[in-house]
Amino acid sequence: MNKVNYLLMQAILCCAIAHPAPAAEFYFPPATQAWESISPAAVGWDEDKLSAALDIAGERNSSGIVILHNGRIMAERYWELPQSDVYSRYLQGKDGSGRAIEDVASAQKSVVATLAGMAQERGYLQLDDPVSDYLGEGWSQATAAQEQAITIKHLLSMNSGLNTDFTYAGPAGSRWLYNTPVYHASMRVLMAATGMGRNELTVNWISEPIGAQYTAWTPRPWANSAIAVGLSTTARDLARFGLMIQAGGVWEGEHVLADAEFLTEMLSPSQGLNPAYGYLWWLNGQAFSLGTRTRAPRRDGALISSAPDDLIAMQGAGDRKLYLVPSLNLVVTRLGFSGSSPGSSFNDVFWEALIAAAPQP
Repeated sequence: MNKVNYLLMQAILCCAIAHPAPAAEFYFPPATQAWESISPAAVGWDEDKLSAALDIAGERNSSGIVILHNGRIMAERYWELPQSDVYSRYLQGKDGSGRAIEDVASAQKSVVATLAGMAQERGYLQLDDPVSDYLGEGWSQATAAQEQAITIKHLLSMNSGLNTDFTYAGPAGSRWLYNTPVYHASMRVLMAATGMGRNELTVNWISEPIGAQYTAWTPRPWANSAIAVGLSTTARDLARFGLMIQAGGVWEGEHVLADAEFLTEMLSPSQGLNPAYGYLWWLNGQAFSLGTRTRAPRRDGALISSAPDDLIAMQGAGDRKLYLVPSLNLVVTRLGFSGSSPGSSFNDVFWEALIAAAPQP
C-alpha cells in the first residue's frame, strides 16, 4: 500500500466510526425483549456461502458466532465444546438461554481502553497524565524519574518501555511490546482515579446503557497475580458493545461515549512502531504489524489479508474475537477455543469464507 492510499484509507476509517451512518439506520436491541433479525438475502448476502462460513467456524472450536448487520442479527450459531482443562478455565457458565459465558482473555483490553476514554470525558483523568499520579511511586521496577515519564496513553499503546516483569527496558515510547502484565496497570489507574471497582465502572458506564446482562469481571484462580481478573461475557453482550462502538459511541440516541476525538484516536494507529495497534484495539489494513509474542517478527501487509482493510478487532487468547467492519455494516463476535493451527489462522480462514458470502460489487 503506497503512502497516499494508506492515508486515504485511514481518513475513510476514522470518518466511518466518528461519523457513522445516521442513527435511524442502526437497530439497537432492547435489554429484555427479542432481538430482531434480518435475512442475509435481504441485504445482498449469499445464504449458502454464509452458512458455509459458519460451518468453518464450528469446525474450528467455536462455541458461538453472532453476526450483526446494522444491529440486527443476520446470522447466529452455537456449539457445545469438549470440556478440556484449558477451555474450562475460561468458561464461566451459561446465560438464561444456555449460551456460553466466557472470559474473553485479552479481548478485555479494548473495553478497558473505552473505559479510559469515558474517564477522561468525565474529568477523572487525562491520557497524558503520568501513571504514577494515580498509582504512586514504585508501581514498576523502574526509577521514580523513569516511571514519571510513563503515561496512561503509553499503557494503552503498549509502548511503556517496561518489560513484562515491570523492569525498565528503555524510554517510554521507544519500543512496542505486547505487554499484558503492564497493561493491567491501566485498570488499576481507572479504579484509583474514579474510586470505583471494575464491575461498578463497567456496569454503570457500559453494560447498563447498552443492555448487556451477562458481562462481569471474574477471578482467575489459575493465573498469577498480574493477570488474575478477566472479563467474562457472552457473544451477544459482546456484540452489543461492538454495535455501540460502530454507532460512534451512541446507543438509542444517547451518548455512551461522547468524545468523538477520543474514539477516532482509539481506533487509529497509536504510534508508528506497530501501526496495526490503536489504544488496545487491533487495526487491519496497515503497512505492517507486530505480533503478541516477545520479539515477535514484523509481518508486512495487512493483519488479516482476507478481510476488508477497515476491519477493527478485539482479540484474545483462544481466538476470542470482536470484529467491526464499517464498510459492510458488520459486527461479528466469536467465542470458543483456539481455532488456529500452524500455518492456518482462524482470522484468515474465517474471513476468506465470510467475504465469499458478502455482496459482490
